[in-house]
Amino acid sequence: MPSPCRWGILGTANIARKNWKAIRLAGNSTLTAVASRDPARAAAFTAECQAEVPFPAPPAACGYDDLLRRADVDAVYIPLPTGIRREWVVKAAEAGKHVLCEKPCGTTAADVKAMTDACRANRVQFMDGVMFMHSGRLPLLRQVLDDGKTVGEVRRIASQFSFAAPAEFFGGNIRTSTALEPLGCLGDLGWYNVRFTLWVMNYGLPERVAGRTLAAHNGVPTEFAADLFFPNGVSAAFYCSFRTENQQWAHVSGSRGSVRVPDFVLPFHGAEAAFESDTPVFDITGCTFRMRTHPKRHAVGEYSDGAATAQEANMVRAFAERVLSGQLDDTWPAIALKTQQVLDACVASAAADGRPVPVAG
Repeated sequence: MPSPCRWGILGTANIARKNWKAIRLAGNSTLTAVASRDPARAAAFTAECQAEVPFPAPPAACGYDDLLRRADVDAVYIPLPTGIRREWVVKAAEAGKHVLCEKPCGTTAADVKAMTDACRANRVQFMDGVMFMHSGRLPLLRQVLDDGKTVGEVRRIASQFSFAAPAEFFGGNIRTSTALEPLGCLGDLGWYNVRFTLWVMNYGLPERVAGRTLAAHNGVPTEFAADLFFPNGVSAAFYCSFRTENQQWAHVSGSRGSVRVPDFVLPFHGAEAAFESDTPVFDITGCTFRMRTHPKRHAVGEYSDGAATAQEANMVRAFAERVLSGQLDDTWPAIALKTQQVLDACVASAAADGRPVPVAG
């Protein structure tokens, strides 16, 4: 049996628990170490996760630098706060570790370029941790978008990703910290909106962006909306927020019909990932005005979470395959940088009271 990809987790953020399980389920991976600023915290985190999802050999608990020096770590997953992430991604690359990076990858495109340049220079893979990119639903959605008849020519993309945070969230969660997560909801949630839009557009960048911070806490965006304008006339809009209840839908409209994904980020619990297309027809006959809908459900068999077929396990498996093959894929760092470039334009536009600004390419 081939040797597995040996992982380390650099940080004990809550999302790391999900990827602990994904590493266990991937089939080509194992976890050898977990790091924290306080090794005792890493030990507590490891004990809790090991009790629920055990590895045959319990991962070691250590500090950040100690983990990067370990010879039994091939790849690191880095869920550290965005404000300090650049330093540790670069250090990981220089230590020869492949990097799966939480999002937003950096606070600016300059951060992300420094990270991806370091990974390229040290011949290690870089990928951002956008799980929906690894769902089996995406190839099916691409097939429908490209069939020429269901949607026709894409004209408009819209999406929303939001959750209503409780009062205590605004009192101490790092996602409202200027130093640790300065992009707030735009980075935490808007990254997904922008990535979905770029994916639909085959990663072509918009020419200009108009963005507005609709609400903020301590200078950090907690509600944000933006419009993106592409060279071919396609427009896109997204809304992300810590202030409105759970929504994560995406809608693509075209010259012949549309598709709607009600759960594009985190698939609703179940054994299928689905979306719906529609090609409505409007008839007028005399005094009768009739809009007829023709919905069609499209689905792939894929568990939403906690299974070997779930998108987070697919992500870990795909990353590990790159590591084990030695064949690096430049697509992932390129699209991470493009996503951050759009976020940079959103921030610049919001600072200019919503004036459209060009996207640096």
